[in-house]
Amino acid sequence: MTNPPYRAPGLSGALVLLSPAFASVVRAEDPPLTAEAAATIGNNAWMLTSTALVLFMTLPGLALFYGGLVSKKNVLSVLMHCFALACVLSIVWLVCGYSLSLGEKGGWTGGFGHLMHRGVAPDGILTSAFQMTFFIITPALMVGTFVERIKFPAMLLFSVLWALLVYAPICHITWFGGGEENVSLFTKWGVIDLAGGIVVHITAGVGALVACVMVGKRNHPTPPHNLPMTVTGTAMLWVGWFGFNAGSQGGASDAAALTLFVTHLSAATGAVVWMLIDWCVEKKPTVLGIATGAIAGLAAITPASGVATPTGALLIGACSGLGCWWASMRLKKAIGFDDSLDVVGVHGVGGLIGTLLAAVVGSSLFGGELSLGKQLGIQVLASVVTIVYTGIVTFLILALVRVVCGGLRVTEEEEWIGLDQSAHGENAYND
Repeated sequence: MTNPPYRAPGLSGALVLLSPAFASVVRAEDPPLTAEAAATIGNNAWMLTSTALVLFMTLPGLALFYGGLVSKKNVLSVLMHCFALACVLSIVWLVCGYSLSLGEKGGWTGGFGHLMHRGVAPDGILTSAFQMTFFIITPALMVGTFVERIKFPAMLLFSVLWALLVYAPICHITWFGGGEENVSLFTKWGVIDLAGGIVVHITAGVGALVACVMVGKRNHPTPPHNLPMTVTGTAMLWVGWFGFNAGSQGGASDAAALTLFVTHLSAATGAVVWMLIDWCVEKKPTVLGIATGAIAGLAAITPASGVATPTGALLIGACSGLGCWWASMRLKKAIGFDDSLDVVGVHGVGGLIGTLLAAVVGSSLFGGELSLGKQLGIQVLASVVTIVYTGIVTFLILALVRVVCGGLRVTEEEEWIGLDQSAHGENAYND
């Protein structure tokens, strides 16, 4: 993840100059476009595309992925959660989220110097828009852990407070600081996290674990009501993840191309490994398994996608498929928490696997330059700090929300009726 303000890295302008759309607006009397200007145009185009792709991950990707996994009487509530969070958190980002996450003040947050985007230069808006999509999807990931039983006002209040008190500080200490004199904490340590293994997936996974325990188990769990919807959402997430990871390289560079490639390979490998495990254990390869395995591979490659080689991506994908399957299918049952849609097992565990393996795939074992032992220690320390901070603050936020909202979950009768009808007065299906 590049540090703001966004500066387009070098790039050949050949594709831009050869574009018919570009050529149509260049007049013969115009001065020739410099290589630097062409590079800026190309990089900005890729960052605009990446911003759209990451928003596409939440709407409709994540919404459909989660929506298909719940009962048909709760599908609208899940779609509403994702849609409402995208809208509300966009406004929160404008008001203070940007300032806290990307501001130049040293310490754990960026301070309040950019409230309402005050003082943000025009060339910083693209960075803000791109980072806003991360601010949106991270709390939205946690929707999957307490679906079908949480109060809608409690979900909204929790998500806003969590985004400001958990996501923003971890984002700031991982990626951003106030220049050379106020370099972010994890940057000083040399932590590797290109696109959010720590900032997005570990925080969401730990937050989800605390939330599902405090909200409590579902009274009436049901199988997924629409797996085709879930597979559609998975495909959208997969494509959107190219913007998530490759966009985090800051422009249309060779590094972005490699990041996109290893992202795809890890997803494919995670999907195949999960499918094979299902085939061995359940005696049949399941559609839900291969889709979940792909998401596990995507979550795990996220932090390491800036240092992983294609071979390294195969390792991360394989480890995430195996590790996330175990966490979701064995560990969850052994401990007994109701992580409804496996946010902890897939995003939390997957993000942790990728964060730790970044030290491995970036080392000399895979042709990299990192010191395996030293970098692994750094990755472990940053993960522990994130886990402890996220766990404590999430607990405190939920305790406050419980008081303010008169409880975190709906009544047993409302849960039986379904949140579509009891919370929103609508039905997804007429039958």
